[in-house]
Amino acid sequence: MLHNIEPHTFNNSFLENATEQEDDYILCYKENSILLLQAEHDFVIPRRRDFDEPFSDATHYLFSLDGVPCFLLKEYGGSNAAFVYHDHQFLRTMPNRELSYIGAVGFHFHLWQDEHKFCSRCGTKTTFKKSERAILCPACELTVYPKISPAIIVAITCGNKILLAKGTHYKFNFYSLVAGYSDIGETLEQTVVREVKEEVGIEIKNLRYYASQPWPFSSSMMIGFFAEADDKQPIVIDTNEIHDAQWYSRDALPETPGNISIAGEMIELFRQGKHERLL
Repeated sequence: MLHNIEPHTFNNSFLENATEQEDDYILCYKENSILLLQAEHDFVIPRRRDFDEPFSDATHYLFSLDGVPCFLLKEYGGSNAAFVYHDHQFLRTMPNRELSYIGAVGFHFHLWQDEHKFCSRCGTKTTFKKSERAILCPACELTVYPKISPAIIVAITCGNKILLAKGTHYKFNFYSLVAGYSDIGETLEQTVVREVKEEVGIEIKNLRYYASQPWPFSSSMMIGFFAEADDKQPIVIDTNEIHDAQWYSRDALPETPGNISIAGEMIELFRQGKHERLL
């Protein structure tokens, strides 16, 4: 999965009063795009030494990769032709998984900061808090912590079949697992039952937790489950969310997500028959 970057190490411990050095990574975003450096055969996350000019905005320490600090730069105003903005989804295709991951987690921070430029209580321009990872209103002292939305994702099986669904989102033309955000006042298990009923109209049984995955692209924490269901139940899709949903045998699967996502990993476990030990 995206966050599995071993033997590289990711450390998100908060660090006060950090300043960038020549070898440190610089993460800069513009709307839904990330600033990358054109290397010899690929695009990489730039380091401080790759910038010729001083920064017009202060940087903010985020985390480290293999002990190398990573900083958020709010805006790049230079004209270096080697720098290119790519849509954040490009990170999913980068060959260096560790760079993909820090770019994605940085994007999560960018979204959070961008949504809280001004205080939602009094309208004052906000700042980063110096003592912890939070955004602070200097006027009314409202403190906002990073947004992390819990979402379930469930692989529903029946013998050698798995229920896969294609969403209505135009960007992704593949089949995946039923998923949805947890709502107020419900457990994760209740979320699974509700989302399955809402999206494909069936009942499930033998629900088992599998694993979790931070998914920075949507500021989410994905919580994966396996479950079973009777494939004779009629599938009734929510056409606002789902374009199509069908049962597929493990030897005739349609195009599905890659293994950087928990969905892709769970579907692959089913394809290999390794999911059965979890049921």
